[in-house]
Amino acid sequence: MSSAMIDLILQATLDTLYMVAVSGVISALLGMPLGVMLYVTRPRQILARPALNQVLGMVTNIGRSIPFIILMVAIIPFTRIIVGTSIGTNAAIVPLTLAAIPFVARLVEGALNEIPPGLVEAAQSMGATPHQVITKVLLPEARGGIITGLTITVVTLVSYSAMAGAVGGGGLGDLGIRYGYNRFNPTIMLITVAILVVMVQGFQSLGDYLVRKSDRK
Repeated sequence: MSSAMIDLILQATLDTLYMVAVSGVISALLGMPLGVMLYVTRPRQILARPALNQVLGMVTNIGRSIPFIILMVAIIPFTRIIVGTSIGTNAAIVPLTLAAIPFVARLVEGALNEIPPGLVEAAQSMGATPHQVITKVLLPEARGGIITGLTITVVTLVSYSAMAGAVGGGGLGDLGIRYGYNRFNPTIMLITVAILVVMVQGFQSLGDYLVRKSDRK
């Protein structure tokens, strides 16, 4: 294998890590508050707003129901407005983030569902405000589940980023399609798949470690 191809593989790997890292951070920052809102605005919850909950739930479900490859194509005009182009790693971050936000929200909501209602009731009986209940009870108690959900999201983003290569998103997916599939080079395809597998295993192992560490606190 030539040094030029090795450089291409290295750059594609870095591009994939960049896309996953940026979209993962942004989707976590936006998806976690959305997940909390989905939980606390339910009927009989601390900030019960049934109408708002229905709207948030509908928007979240719509976001989750759109296949990623269709979402990428559908929001090309919006992507151009945000980053000035519809191809490349920066352009791929936009649909990756939009696809991950509702995913994170539902996973966070699911983690909060596992908290015994008695903990919230006990906090309220001691005069805790809704903000205190969220920051001192809900989020700390659901920490392990939230970390698990974020790990699942990052692993999903790795596969989505590879899929983005089909429409010029850059990264390992683009490398595998252009130099492996289109040029009938199975070696490049195998290397691409191997790197993605290692990447997924690494993220999953890191997530599992953080969950174990949070459970001991």
